Amino acid sequence: MNRYKALWNQLATTFRSHSSRLVFESINEPQFAGTSGDAESDQVLHELNLEFVRLVRRSGGGNATRLLVLPTLHTSGEQARMDALMTTFDELDDPHLVATIHFYGWWPFSVNIAGGTRYDSNVEQDIIGTFDRAYNTFVSRDIPVIIGEWALLSYDYTRPGIIQRGELLKFFEAVGHHARTRKLTTMLWDAGSFLHRPELRWRDQGSYEMMKASLTTRSATASSDQIYVPRTGGITSRSLTLNLNGTSFRSLWHGSTQLTSGADYTISGSTLTLTQAAVTRLVGNRATGVNATIEARFSQGVPWRISVISYDPPTQATATGTTSGLTIPTQFRGDQLATMEAKYADGSPAGPANWTPYKEFWSSFRPDYSANTILLTPEFFAEVNDGPVTLTFHFWSGTQIAYRLTKSGSSVTGSPA
Repeated sequence: MNRYKALWNQLATTFRSHSSRLVFESINEPQFAGTSGDAESDQVLHELNLEFVRLVRRSGGGNATRLLVLPTLHTSGEQARMDALMTTFDELDDPHLVATIHFYGWWPFSVNIAGGTRYDSNVEQDIIGTFDRAYNTFVSRDIPVIIGEWALLSYDYTRPGIIQRGELLKFFEAVGHHARTRKLTTMLWDAGSFLHRPELRWRDQGSYEMMKASLTTRSATASSDQIYVPRTGGITSRSLTLNLNGTSFRSLWHGSTQLTSGADYTISGSTLTLTQAAVTRLVGNRATGVNATIEARFSQGVPWRISVISYDPPTQATATGTTSGLTIPTQFRGDQLATMEAKYADGSPAGPANWTPYKEFWSSFRPDYSANTILLTPEFFAEVNDGPVTLTFHFWSGTQIAYRLTKSGSSVTGSPA
């Protein structure tokens, strides 16, 4: 406490004449060693926050009314943590205080584990529940709330594929909407994955536009931003479900060309269907990968871009390696990996997080599309028993491929099942 007070005495004295746009936060993501649990840690944080506010206020100048931000324990959005912080606000009775929590979404989706590949009702309800708690506990009592960090834990531009882009956009749209309607202020956590700081440009302009739009309005999304079409065989119509979010559909575009209702697509309720003729034209020579990108436009918000992709079912080959890492030759052939299951012969989950067969993307397995490989990591094998293990690779086209591993000590072999 003495060191903490000395630090804030220096900061408060140095900046007491600074603009009121400067805001102080007592501590980041507080946690304490040696306590008996969260209840005692809440009390320790209570004492620390009290000292912080009283110390800054005593320093005078602009600090007498400067906005001061107080976090919950772990900066958690759990109700018990918010209730504990509320006792601090009640005791201080200071009109210039702000509460803060951090938010990284539904954990299985945030790191892509346990099959959490999509923005689903679990993800949605986690946003609503957390933001409702923040509103009801603080905002409804005229205490502002800053979501001082938000993003998804494993989103990283250097680790592509952990969070599929369309599912990420749905999350961005929903966070902005639910925060705005509950009068919560949001601060994106970015260690370089969103903004390329040397050039001050957004790495993904579409992601930025979705986040920006969500601050003022809603945008429509869809069940997917991908339409997969087999590279061979007959071509059929393709449908997506629109999540209109209070908007109305206006038009569909391919580049600068507006597609024709009826001939190119139909709308039935919230179902958008591309006709066989349109799909045939868009896939062109059916080379593997993205053949075309179309754009659905709505009455408000940003358009929803849809990639039309040709693919062949991925194939895999035999592999030999060790528990230091096994590289599986994989011809992706236009497809992309969504997740991986691992099971023992008796059907029980194999590998880390043995409560689920679906392993964590990147931590346990990593696709490399340029090298046509999937790496099984040392972290995966560290928790795999000797004997046979069946892997099932799930791809975004809907294709599933089974692969059989045999682990013996530090040696591992694998082959298509």
